[in-house]
Amino acid sequence: MRKSSDQSCRSCSCLMMEIQKGAELCFPQLNSSCRKPTLHWSKAVLLNIVLSFISLITAALNLIHAMQQLHTPTNIILLSLAVSDFLMGLLLMPLEIIRSTACWVLGDLMCSVYVYLMVNITCASIGNIVLISVDRYVAICDPLYYPTKITVGRVKLSICLYWFYSICYCSIYAKDFLIEPGRYNSCDGECVFVINNITGTVDLVLSFIVPISVIIVLYMRVFVVAVSQARAMRSHVTAVTLQRSLNQTNRSELKAARTLGVLVVVFLTCLSPSYCYAFVVQDMASNPSTFLFIVVFYFNSCLNPLIYALFYPWFRNALSENLFKWHDSDPYLKSRE
Repeated sequence: MRKSSDQSCRSCSCLMMEIQKGAELCFPQLNSSCRKPTLHWSKAVLLNIVLSFISLITAALNLIHAMQQLHTPTNIILLSLAVSDFLMGLLLMPLEIIRSTACWVLGDLMCSVYVYLMVNITCASIGNIVLISVDRYVAICDPLYYPTKITVGRVKLSICLYWFYSICYCSIYAKDFLIEPGRYNSCDGECVFVINNITGTVDLVLSFIVPISVIIVLYMRVFVVAVSQARAMRSHVTAVTLQRSLNQTNRSELKAARTLGVLVVVFLTCLSPSYCYAFVVQDMASNPSTFLFIVVFYFNSCLNPLIYALFYPWFRNALSENLFKWHDSDPYLKSRE
């Protein structure tokens, strides 16, 4: 009698262990299932709230920016940057929330699409920052030829070419993920992507070191010329009428250069740690610090429209018009400065 009761207890305990083990798996019916992330519920909730908030703000503010009618070369580049930031908030951040805090239930193909979009949109964002630096360099260092060199048509063509380059580059970069989705997954329910040393080094040079070097060199030149122009404006060498006209033009260009300089510095501050971390750390998937660098990387897309709102009065007017238009019967935007 005692032996039968012992056997029943053992069977019950084994059954409970099987149930508990099944509850810890992403897909209990599969032998190759991954275990569910062991993130504490409070941390998971906090991360979901933070990333969801960043995603919502990024998508909303950049959508408002994209709706504006911007016809100058500089603003068209900013519009392209806003589109990439909007795609970050709308597509990549929600997928990153799923990948980091829960089982990946979207399948291997969607994992490959996520990797492709992440590389593509990031590459396009870097290209937009490079174009902004070129635009400000010509505007400050060669202002007389700026209207003929930097035209709306040339800027649109440059943006289209860089987006096309990003698509082609990322197709080559992520071809292994696209041809064989899930090739690096050790079990069902995870989304893992691995880059070999050669591919990682080439990507680091082409998509980070070269563009960042161009940006830094151009803005150093802009800074030197801006300082010399500021000193020249304080001197009384030229006539008063010419001085007033020159001051008004230069102040406008210098203000734009300062604003876009803040944009570039914030971009480099958010992007550089992620690239350096990815290059130094071998196993990012198991490192607890990875998620922090990912959050900082995506947070840049939320900061860009906040910079617009801080430095551009027309963007603040558009923001208030879109958010509080039910309180205002006049649909006409306030005059832009």
